[in-house]
Amino acid sequence: MIGLAGAVTVSARAEAGADPTQHILHDGFERGCFAPEGGLFYTDNPEQRSGRVVFDGVAPDSGAGAVTVVMAPSCLSHAVGCSERTEIWERPEVLVPLHSTVWYGFALHLNDALAQDDRRYVIAQWKREILPEAVGDYSPFLALRLYRGRLGITVETDLIPSYPIGGSERPEGCLPGEVLVINCTEAQQTRALIAIESGTTTKNYPRYFNVCAPGIRVASHADLPSAQQGWIDFVIRSQPGPDGEGHIEVIAGGVHTVTLQGHIGHGGPGLDDNQYFKMGPYRAPPPCPGASATTISGADPVAAMSSASGNARRKRRKRLASRRFRRLVT
Repeated sequence: MIGLAGAVTVSARAEAGADPTQHILHDGFERGCFAPEGGLFYTDNPEQRSGRVVFDGVAPDSGAGAVTVVMAPSCLSHAVGCSERTEIWERPEVLVPLHSTVWYGFALHLNDALAQDDRRYVIAQWKREILPEAVGDYSPFLALRLYRGRLGITVETDLIPSYPIGGSERPEGCLPGEVLVINCTEAQQTRALIAIESGTTTKNYPRYFNVCAPGIRVASHADLPSAQQGWIDFVIRSQPGPDGEGHIEVIAGGVHTVTLQGHIGHGGPGLDDNQYFKMGPYRAPPPCPGASATTISGADPVAAMSSASGNARRKRRKRLASRRFRRLVT
């Protein structure tokens, strides 16, 4: 299962009509519902009705409540283009402008057994608002994912110049500070792999990250903790910048993991002015044609994440847990 917890317990209520950038959002999930001062809600729409949210238990180490997000399978195994999701969102009235610097604190816990293929398994994501008239689909500019049962973090931006490894520009690999990317030319987007789980390399992550992008500069300080180690505390600095002024910091398990600067996020028609966060299980096919998802083991590929106490005696199922949540705009 996955848990989500804030680093501290300071809270401030977001009053109607007030400037959302002036509020610290916090939810400890102790009330049996989402707290008004947390700014979170569960979207009840047809796509999400196969899932459910349950408030129960006391999360370990914190004494706070917990919320369990469970997603039941809804796509047939042979379905093309079918996705599944059960997500908790930030409320529209608390969203902040795209270029704001926002800090998020939470803790995750994934239960066994983890899916072992490289389809898109998203645990938490940050996106720019998309208007109904937008053409095409825009992926999250920042996402915490599972690849073959291991944690990974990606950023996404509009298609930027890049150089294949082994080509004339990058015969031996990426230059210092460059990131591995995959270019989805049909969608006109570039996705970068910026952090991976400790004990693994890009060689046993999806091989479709095989191009170098100088427009996204990365400083890797440490690997991500193991997805199976239990509760993991995350602190995330979110500041998208489609024109090259983006800046992201990731602290995982109390360790500064990665600093990222450059092209982060999307511009163009059909996009609104705010950024937002959501967490919960999402599963879909690989990101673009040619990025095959080969199953390595017989593990259940349907993500059901729940948030609860983290008790190892619970049923073995994939789920997402949240203890506390905090958001600070600086």
